Amino acid sequence: MALMKIMSFRRWYLLLNKWWMLLVAIVIVTIVTLFMIYLTQTPTKEVDTSFRNSQLSDEVRIDNLLAQMTLKEKIGQMTLVERNSVKELEHITSYGFGGLLSGSGSKPEDNTAVGWKKMILEYQSYAQISRLGIPLLYGSDAIHGHAHMSGATVFPHAIGLGAAGDETLVEEIGRATALELVASGVNWNFAPNLDLPTDIRWGRVYETFSDDVGLASTLGSAYVRGLQTPLENTSRIPVIATLKHYLGLGAMQWQTSTNENFKIDQGVTLEDKDALYVEYLPAFEASVSAGALSVMVGLNTYGNKKIIINKHLLTDVLKEEVGFKGFVVSDWYGVHERRTNKFLATIQAINAGVDMVMLPFDYETFVRHMVWANRLGFISDERIDDAVKRILRAKIANGLFDEVQTESLPVATGSDEHRALARSAVAKSLVLLKNEEDVLPIADNVAHIRVAGSAADNVGVQSGAWTIEWQGIDGNWLPGSTSILAGIKARVSRNTLLEYSETGDFDGSNKTAEIGIAIVGEKPYAEGWGDREYPILSDDDLNAIEKLKESSERVVVVIVSGRPLLVSDEIQNWNALVAAWLPGNEGAGVADGLFGDTPFTGKLPVAWPRTSEQLPISSNGITSDGSSLLYPRGFGL
Repeated sequence: MALMKIMSFRRWYLLLNKWWMLLVAIVIVTIVTLFMIYLTQTPTKEVDTSFRNSQLSDEVRIDNLLAQMTLKEKIGQMTLVERNSVKELEHITSYGFGGLLSGSGSKPEDNTAVGWKKMILEYQSYAQISRLGIPLLYGSDAIHGHAHMSGATVFPHAIGLGAAGDETLVEEIGRATALELVASGVNWNFAPNLDLPTDIRWGRVYETFSDDVGLASTLGSAYVRGLQTPLENTSRIPVIATLKHYLGLGAMQWQTSTNENFKIDQGVTLEDKDALYVEYLPAFEASVSAGALSVMVGLNTYGNKKIIINKHLLTDVLKEEVGFKGFVVSDWYGVHERRTNKFLATIQAINAGVDMVMLPFDYETFVRHMVWANRLGFISDERIDDAVKRILRAKIANGLFDEVQTESLPVATGSDEHRALARSAVAKSLVLLKNEEDVLPIADNVAHIRVAGSAADNVGVQSGAWTIEWQGIDGNWLPGSTSILAGIKARVSRNTLLEYSETGDFDGSNKTAEIGIAIVGEKPYAEGWGDREYPILSDDDLNAIEKLKESSERVVVVIVSGRPLLVSDEIQNWNALVAAWLPGNEGAGVADGLFGDTPFTGKLPVAWPRTSEQLPISSNGITSDGSSLLYPRGFGL
């Protein structure tokens, strides 16, 4: 009996003890929660709007604004969200986002400048009614013009501009792109790309100017000036430039990608201090000196550490040695991708030097993690303040606090002036690689020309990826665009018989054309989806060339591609070869070169290999197997 009483007492004791522990836990959680709410709650003190006074220095305005911000408001400024991931538009106000972006292919239903402007002004209106009314940065990948928007001017991709090698031209293109972005309400461009590609198997070669650090530095700086030089009658920059991808992204090793779908993109760059300071860093230094206000961190690994958590490269080198005063932004899901512990990933990236996180989805978890990381001492107030200062510095430089965002009709996009600039850029980017018997330029008195190939009459193919959609489009449905075939038709003499067949089948005629023009190349691709072990022409295009050879006296091959292709086995059978890269929506520029209206002045911005065994190729043109190149960098007839 006594034993039963003891056991009963013990059960009650244990039960009460558990309730006490639960009660204590509830009390602790309640206190901490109330404490966090207190720390992040909106102050009731009237806002000092001195930060809107453009007569004060930028730094005074920044300090004034920062001093009034709560922790949650500061963290909001470090938050970059894809527009389709915003659960409620009121969250723009309540979370105080620093920026929104259109992921590639993310666009309004009315995909015109008017539609974009209306959409972004609505987002800005929600930012303006927040306590401090801090405007949004709105970013887009306008890497060859504002090409996601219908009616915009689609310029040649950067590899073509590298072939042109014209600093003034690149600055003018940056300027034109800025005007079309401003017309649509976008104030932040994720360009230029300063990567130095060493391996044509990589699916992003076309986004780069060259593997020559001097050329990349010159053209990158010119593009920054084009984007950021103040518009007429204003002292503020129109569009914030973004230098990407920091650092060493073009030197990743084949078969090292951390993404199971890719081969080299998001791979490993070998750690090399000499290469860091001689090759990877100089273009960023030059473009920072040109005034760039944001830098995007690459998704690659440097040595055995992801760049995104490499404090030495992000803070010690970029911010302290180079003296970068703008803000560092992560790439698409770059902080959290393939990380099981997002809390730890956030802490590591912010402490390494990332100022704004392109989430781009789960902003609620990010904000919660940032608050806890700060209050638990993992991320200091000083680090958060530094990040927010850098973001506000760019916003003030952009003039976001100096004018009220009001709805207005945009200036014309895709103007005649911009299209003429794009056409000129296409012609200057053409590289003449072979020209037997001076078949080029084509004489006006040629009586009969045949045209074939998959890229002849396809604006989508000639524009490449990052055009309307992330992976590009197929066909001729870009308003106001001109295919290469259309450009040739408009240029030939009225006395010239011009025939076209994509496949090269010209049945019903036994006559042989004087010249056959094969316009062939790659289908559009973006990022690692373009990683290819053997970048070659398709069987369909090779067959079209063969058929042209059978029905034409001489054959000119025009390659439309984002990189050099492996053609050493076929080139001996061609009379002429032209590298046209990815020219954009002004295909008539190719005709300008073919018919001699514009001289061939382009030079290869990267080496052209004979075989895949030669890859990668060093910056000084040394192949991996020690054999000779098909064409060295800088070649052009």
